[in-house]
Amino acid sequence: MPSLTPPSGGTQRERKRGKMRKSRLILAPAAMLAASALILSGCAAEETTETTESAETESSSDDTTTEEAPAETFEVYALFPQGNDQAYGSTLIEPLQANGAELGINFTLSNSGYDATKQLAECEIAVAAQPDGIMLWPAVGSAVRPCLVAADNAGIPVWVINTDVGPADAPLTYGYSGPDTYGQGVASAELMCEAVDGEEVGIIQVNGAAGNGTAIDRDNGFTDHVEANCPNVTILAEQNADWTPAGAKQVAADMISAEGIENIGGIYAADDSMVDGAVQALEDLGEDASDYFITGIGNTKLGNPLVKEGKMYGTVFQSSVWEGENAPEYMHRVLTGEIAKGDRVTAYMPSVKVTAENADDPEVAPEW
Repeated sequence: MPSLTPPSGGTQRERKRGKMRKSRLILAPAAMLAASALILSGCAAEETTETTESAETESSSDDTTTEEAPAETFEVYALFPQGNDQAYGSTLIEPLQANGAELGINFTLSNSGYDATKQLAECEIAVAAQPDGIMLWPAVGSAVRPCLVAADNAGIPVWVINTDVGPADAPLTYGYSGPDTYGQGVASAELMCEAVDGEEVGIIQVNGAAGNGTAIDRDNGFTDHVEANCPNVTILAEQNADWTPAGAKQVAADMISAEGIENIGGIYAADDSMVDGAVQALEDLGEDASDYFITGIGNTKLGNPLVKEGKMYGTVFQSSVWEGENAPEYMHRVLTGEIAKGDRVTAYMPSVKVTAENADDPEVAPEW
């Protein structure tokens, strides 16, 4: 476990810097730079919502045109759990780096592979390098506090993307941009309730990775909405599938075997790639997926065709490009002092429900 500075009574969480530190060049030891410069080689509303803790609402800065070279440059360590090894990460990184370059931000990228211990080690290297900022996509949300405390103690601002940290850790960060992960679960549940249309149905649920914040939020959003609004839908069983089609195929087959295919009328999976695996499990049993109520999240290149073919009733669009374009914008606002630590801005990407009626619309064309 990395020896990051432990919490010191919580006082650092309330510390506010008088002004943003100026950009500077840090020459780290060669060994540290070699370890830290891991180039990533492998991983709701219908309009952007941005709020501060004081409940103010602003419009998201989706479009920025920079004609001249940026006046200042900044060094930012981006601590991610995936990269070019996964479709979402690879389609996020390209706009992230392009928009970052326009804003004068140079990103040093790392990929922990959803290993919380590895991400903490990468955070230790980043803090030691004293960059202007850290962009954090948590591998495991419950494990990031030592990283946040170390950055805070060093006076390094942290911007969170993709999966927000918990309420206790939020004051250690300047804000979050990305999907409303709880709201995505709610939206997929709304699709399920719409699809079954009052029919008494038993379903199985395929979740993401154990301990992952996005998986937990989507699970809670889906189950909370179903329990409160669709008493006719019964969740018979649920298992984690680690976000993969192969994992989903296996756990879906296991749940179908345990519950009995005759008792199952639908499937919810927390990601379209896992919907694909669950559909394969049904088809391996000679079942027609279009006979089942199935919903997912992502509107991915795997999921969108399933909607068009009638094998999935609906999904929720998530844009990796939006996230890649907007994360540097918010990081830049932090680095230039526009966003202060106490403001804690939250910006959610648009989350559009996709069914057969709009699956061909250019606005929801799958990106990953």
